[in-house]
Amino acid sequence: MNDHDDVLGWAGEEAARFRAGLTDRPVQPPIDIEAARAALGTLEREGVTALDAVRQLAGVVSPAATATAGPRYFGFVVGGALDSASAADVLTTAWDQPAYNALSSPIAALVEDIVGGWLKDLLHIPASASFGLVTGGQGGNNVGLAAARHRVLANVGWNVERDGLFGAPPIRVVAGAERHATVDRGLRMLGVGDGAIESVAADANGAIEVGDLERVLSNGRDGPIIVCLQAGNVNTGAFDPLRAAIEVSHRFGAWVHVDGAFGLWAATNPRTASLVDGIELADSWSTDGHKWLNVPYDSGFVFCADPDAHAASMAYTAAYLGQPSDLRSPGDFVPESSRRARGFAAYAALRELGRDGVADLVERCCHLARRFASGLAGLDGVEVANEVVLNQVLVRFGDDDAVTDRVVAEAQRDGTCWMGGTTWRGHRYMRLSVSNWQTTEADIDRSILAIARIAAATKEP
Repeated sequence: MNDHDDVLGWAGEEAARFRAGLTDRPVQPPIDIEAARAALGTLEREGVTALDAVRQLAGVVSPAATATAGPRYFGFVVGGALDSASAADVLTTAWDQPAYNALSSPIAALVEDIVGGWLKDLLHIPASASFGLVTGGQGGNNVGLAAARHRVLANVGWNVERDGLFGAPPIRVVAGAERHATVDRGLRMLGVGDGAIESVAADANGAIEVGDLERVLSNGRDGPIIVCLQAGNVNTGAFDPLRAAIEVSHRFGAWVHVDGAFGLWAATNPRTASLVDGIELADSWSTDGHKWLNVPYDSGFVFCADPDAHAASMAYTAAYLGQPSDLRSPGDFVPESSRRARGFAAYAALRELGRDGVADLVERCCHLARRFASGLAGLDGVEVANEVVLNQVLVRFGDDDAVTDRVVAEAQRDGTCWMGGTTWRGHRYMRLSVSNWQTTEADIDRSILAIARIAAATKEP
């Protein structure tokens, strides 16, 4: 075996060892940052062998890495990558395909084309919609809002790609009070500004009130309008009433973008599909692959019912980029030219799961979230704040925000499970997101026992 084979083989074995140990290790091991910095060393004048470099890196990172791929990681709505998707991602790195267009990698373009068609079918998005593979929810929202900006301004005679926003008719942006912050940041990055947002009231579980949406739309000025809806509130999992909200918005001539970072996957499961009723009526949609499809992190999808607006907002040409091809050019629908071939991991995950497997993954996670909520609600002094409509659970310990924060911090240090904290409606909560293919009822029950133990100890004087 030559050195080249040796380092690649060793890395594969180390990756397999790491994943095999995810169930038994602390979810977030303690780490001494300065010791880790020292162990990683300094940049010397002369290099080392490839194997020595990788061994040194793995020797520090593997013991300290958070087990986000494991069954008791409940933070940030991150699903641990399936074995097939992880293996495909390793091959993606080895293949090293520049996935800009059919000239740079015909096979990457083909696989993305197939994946896009499968996803539209699964997510109840019209087959005629265009799509792009992006980095995640922020990238998807940026692209969807860019396509929206193009179309609503073109409709009033303004070419934003040529003339920019100076002097353009002002765009109204209408969004729910509990929208995700990536919508605000996307508007800042696109030059619209988050000050353009007109807020719509939310109901008790965090979904917009359609009556207030109509009021806001009625009371504003005439001109270009973008409405941002949500499929899956980041804290509660609540869904905006999509059909009614889209119909109202379209009556006012608005473009409707749906931020469905994790909630859009409800469409794949017959028992949750009613939550996205009317989703096909929207103008653009975004969702994450590294949430409920369980592919490696840095994967998202955006779709657009107006392919011309989508391409106009993203595409560019240069003489060296090649001639037109029968294959779709992936780079025409996303911001990046230098982009890895994200379609390979998504393809492997979809092939492994199939339609029924995706639906079952969503259904199991929803069941486990309800089990989590029921178990925690039975503890003394514990409140589950939200109606568990999907996979999100908000938990509060006593009446003091500081107590909840201490329970969250101690649970993170304990290592049995990992979850984050959040602020919702002025109070602090533990935020639990169940979205991993490996999580079982035993993992939920083990986590409940650990949280109960920690909460009881936190209350002691």
